[in-house]
Amino acid sequence: MYLFTSESVSEGHPDKVADQISDAILDEFLAQDAQSKVACETLVTTGQVIIAGEVKSEAYVDLPAVARKTIRRIGYTKDDYLFSADSCGVLSAIHEQSPDINRGVERNDPEQQGAGDQGMMFGYANNETEQLMPLPLALAHDLMEVLAEIRREGKQMTYLRPDSKSQVTVEYDDDHHAQRIDTIVISTQHDEFIPADGISQEEADRRMLERIREDVKNVLIPRVMAERVHTPEVRALFERGNINYHVNPTGKFVIGGPAGDTGLTGRKIIVDTYGGCGAHGGGAFSGKDPSKVDRSAAYAARHIAKNMVAAGVADEMLVQLSYAIGVAEPISVYVNTYGRSHVSLSDGEIAAWVKKHFDLRPHAIERDLCLRQPIYSETAAYGHMGRTPQKVSKTFGEGAKAVTRIVELFTWEKLDRVEEIKAAFNL
Repeated sequence: MYLFTSESVSEGHPDKVADQISDAILDEFLAQDAQSKVACETLVTTGQVIIAGEVKSEAYVDLPAVARKTIRRIGYTKDDYLFSADSCGVLSAIHEQSPDINRGVERNDPEQQGAGDQGMMFGYANNETEQLMPLPLALAHDLMEVLAEIRREGKQMTYLRPDSKSQVTVEYDDDHHAQRIDTIVISTQHDEFIPADGISQEEADRRMLERIREDVKNVLIPRVMAERVHTPEVRALFERGNINYHVNPTGKFVIGGPAGDTGLTGRKIIVDTYGGCGAHGGGAFSGKDPSKVDRSAAYAARHIAKNMVAAGVADEMLVQLSYAIGVAEPISVYVNTYGRSHVSLSDGEIAAWVKKHFDLRPHAIERDLCLRQPIYSETAAYGHMGRTPQKVSKTFGEGAKAVTRIVELFTWEKLDRVEEIKAAFNL
């Protein structure tokens, strides 16, 4: 037996606020100019947003307006939060992309577009959830998404504020099968909803904490089970009981969000990917256009791993891609099935098949996964992987200059190569 833990954070977590601003700005540029090159970093703190980075684009974007719109959507709309969409300052330090970097990316022949940077990127999948994602991370995301839905509805747990975190620990047997949920941790920002009128502050804090604990167990968890748990195997993990709950373990959590902790783009890369399963190359995603292989190649690697696991090649698969700046072809393609393969080929032979049958040049990844669309705001909270591919209508800009686009989200999650893989591996 062993335990494995993953965490998630809400859209109101300061690092995620920064990610969402960066990706909202990226989307605005791509909506006007699909060939925009963007590397946008955001810092948020008490009453302040700082936007920095490099851009090469024909588009004009009102950066403060985009930042405020994003902050308002997340839910920071009250001065009591010490960070509000209408009152925070927004400082822009965006400048033009270095021509030296751009020289390595753009080519006369678009097919030979070079990688925007060197580095290694990982994709991972396993078959323990419907999304082919690690179970602890999938549950941690579910807890945060449902908690945000409850907050927005304003009917239950009406004291909730935007910032929150979750953590889920699952017990596995030695064959990697989940046996039970060992621990759930929820830390959620809240109003000071029980005043110290006629009682001590310590007693008021104790009553608030007790109410939040009861609501997590009696409101949040049942709703997650009803709306997000679709398989009897996962439901059984909840129903076996003996789950250890830690709810706001430090006590009161009134001051949160950017006022409680400065947020930066790219500081939640494990939440964004696989919750600590597999591996991570270290590159963040948000604020980067798809010429940056930190982002696009990570999506391509996930697409490969997910389709291979869905086809039955292995119960679990890690795919690593590596690139040199300015070079189109990947330097290496690596596959690890952790000894859980169902085909007669070695991992090296599987990797050779992947390299032959998936075009992993940056331009081809952008083309095949439709990555030059304004699709990135939706990725910036609750994970970039394990999401549902879908077409949606999105509007960019304001007033007479507003543009509405139909875009396809999370294309790297599509199972569009499964039949080809099954035929190739005789599955």
